[in-house]
Amino acid sequence: MKIKALLVSGGAGFIGSNFIELLLASCEIQQVVNLDLLTYAGNPENTRSFSDHPAYTFVKGDICDRPLVDELFRSFDFDGVVHFAAESHVDNSIAGPETFIRTNVNGTFTLLDVARNHWMDKPFSAKAGMEHRRFLHISTDEVYGSLGKTGLFTEQTPYAPNSPYSASKAASDMIVRSYFHTYGMNVVTTNCSNNYGPHQHDEKLIPTIIRNALYGKPIPIYGDGLNVRDWLYVKDHCEGILLSYDKGKSGETYNIGGKNERTNLHIARYICELLDKKKPLAGKSYAEQITFVSDRPGHDRRYAIDASKIENELGWKAGESFESGIDKTIDYYLKRYQ
Repeated sequence: MKIKALLVSGGAGFIGSNFIELLLASCEIQQVVNLDLLTYAGNPENTRSFSDHPAYTFVKGDICDRPLVDELFRSFDFDGVVHFAAESHVDNSIAGPETFIRTNVNGTFTLLDVARNHWMDKPFSAKAGMEHRRFLHISTDEVYGSLGKTGLFTEQTPYAPNSPYSASKAASDMIVRSYFHTYGMNVVTTNCSNNYGPHQHDEKLIPTIIRNALYGKPIPIYGDGLNVRDWLYVKDHCEGILLSYDKGKSGETYNIGGKNERTNLHIARYICELLDKKKPLAGKSYAEQITFVSDRPGHDRRYAIDASKIENELGWKAGESFESGIDKTIDYYLKRYQ
């Protein structure tokens, strides 16, 4: 795939940095601009592997800063946007929802509206030579709410967000949808299941389990630990994003999931089992550190994604099983935390 200039928002974060790494390694690209405010979720260390690449430019800035975003579009003449930048931790959204509304809703609107003004003359009429410019919006399966013991989220599942985080993402999804139906803008949305892998923020479940195990601290598990998530290795997710950007149909949504449903308690026990082999303790198991804590307010019971649309229409397939992906992830964090 050939790309002239691409704007990636939130490219110093977990998934965004993995995406830029894949992009630079697998595509013929003249310029990728990473716009990231470097809040708690953005880490310059995540970009170390490509920071000196001649096609890469980093800009520290806020996606809500319309003059800045407009100037970047003028300077680089982007032919695409891949929008990762978002506040994403549910616990943080419960404690301080205002930031999530600002970044996830207002920030998405700003990027989208600036792109529309640069790429389109009027509704359903792109400027000459800009007919194929595309805005890809990264969302989450949490917008669909909670599943029972059976069933899967599809692209037709009604939205039912249950936290300020998922509500803010649902709102941003609807804004993107409206720009397709009202203006005919070339947009694609992807909704993913829980990601894991290199560069994930320490606050997330899997890094927390590994870090606390290694440091001899309690491994906190909410409630009874039987909440179920569908786990997706981040590099598989990035392959799906790139494919959706390249081959996805305008106005469509693609769900990307790993078909790896696991309870939080199973994940904690399995990681402890692998750590017992990779870095054994004297006379005991890391699993003894597992501790049950009060459940999170509004904690969704189960998420699981049906990825058959992106598999059948675009040919995507996850390359990692949960077992192979978690093995690689533990090796990464063993180096990071030691």
